[in-house]
Amino acid sequence: MAQDRHPQTLMAAPSDSRDAGGALTLCALETRYGRPEVRRLFDDEHRLQVQLQIESGLAAVQASHGLIPKEAAAAIAGAVREGRVSVARVQAIEAETAHETMAVVRALAEQSGPGGAYVHLGATSADIVDTAAALQLKEFLALLRNQVVSLRGALLEQAQRHRSTIMLGRTHGQAALPITFGMKMAVYALEVDRHLSRLDEIAPRVCVGKLSGAVGTGAGFGPKAFELQRELMAQLGLAAEEGPTQVVGRDRYVELFGLFSQLAVTVEKVATEIRNLQRTEIDEVREAFDTARQVGSSTMAHKRNPIRAENLCGLARVLRAFATPIEESALLWHERDLSNSSAERVALPHACVLADDIVGRLGKLIQSLEVDATRMEANLRAAGSQIMAEAVMLALVAKGLGRPEAYALVRKCSLEAIGAGRAFAEELRRTPEVSSCLSSKELEAALDPRGYLGNAEAIVDQAAARARAHP
Repeated sequence: MAQDRHPQTLMAAPSDSRDAGGALTLCALETRYGRPEVRRLFDDEHRLQVQLQIESGLAAVQASHGLIPKEAAAAIAGAVREGRVSVARVQAIEAETAHETMAVVRALAEQSGPGGAYVHLGATSADIVDTAAALQLKEFLALLRNQVVSLRGALLEQAQRHRSTIMLGRTHGQAALPITFGMKMAVYALEVDRHLSRLDEIAPRVCVGKLSGAVGTGAGFGPKAFELQRELMAQLGLAAEEGPTQVVGRDRYVELFGLFSQLAVTVEKVATEIRNLQRTEIDEVREAFDTARQVGSSTMAHKRNPIRAENLCGLARVLRAFATPIEESALLWHERDLSNSSAERVALPHACVLADDIVGRLGKLIQSLEVDATRMEANLRAAGSQIMAEAVMLALVAKGLGRPEAYALVRKCSLEAIGAGRAFAEELRRTPEVSSCLSSKELEAALDPRGYLGNAEAIVDQAAARARAHP
């Protein structure tokens, strides 16, 4: 995010295709996606104020070490504090100079009187731009963390509400074994909890600034370069880049976008499950639907489509795609070039807005999800007693039959039941090798789905305990 010529603006806009001035907008983040408080972090005004804060902080630490007059630092701080530097003036200077950071420096110097002679002393553009990005990301990650916590909470609420709601577990899209809907939600909640741990772990590595000059040596700041950097970053609440070039190490951004990709995978996975479970032939969960106003189809009046989940799947794919330009932007020549700047200027704000948006949207979808426990049980019954084949096999093993023999016997009964059009339970009862091992009561117990839920309910309890230990 350095000084190429065309700043990327992500201003909040009205919810139509025109911005506040009536001009047509091209970016859906301005009209459809993203929370205003997140978009604000990356708009021109906030970005400028963060950069000015850094320039003022630089002057302050230099003055504290006697490197510039204290009066100059005070004048620079006053210009920033009183808001005398405008986006419009910066953009006008940039139009002349074709250099974004120099435009900020000149605009601030203009408003600082004689103190303006000391603005940006010893610094390079990336000292300001990269440190500003770190401050933006620090604010953003705090907002994102709240969204992740809320999503985990929504999943756990459904998990606990449906701790014992029995349903059909499916593998390869086929009926497998009974589970509970609560367990399904708890598994997702635990995955989101791991993302929360990842976020907490990478934040200190991502929120890193620098004050080390044009090639990272700090020569422009003299013998006190390390002290100046340490003090400024401490004031800003950032870590300092230990081994800078002209820029902060881009492996940090690569790691951040790895987290974005992982969040996107989870969001799409959960959304895809909702889409599948809302299919007409399954119909076990449904997105909330405003029957008074919402329209499912422009022509098929009966439709109730999972549009929120479908929307999330599409946005998750876009978010994952941003990882590629960020990875390639880490491949800079020597101590740096400018090939990263344009890509990061687009990818970084867009990815942050989208990551926050899809996590929050999924949380709201889960909160309002309609769960049809009756339909779940009906689908379980419709799958037939064959889904209990594993339980029957294990019951036979418990009676002394070898596992290979028990498996072969249960498989034979299953295939013959299908071929003859009989129920699996009936085939088991009429098979002497089974009836001689298992009494009617024992066979009935083995065929009871509720008796074969294993740790499904305990997994819900463990997920809730994990969340309590990781607020």
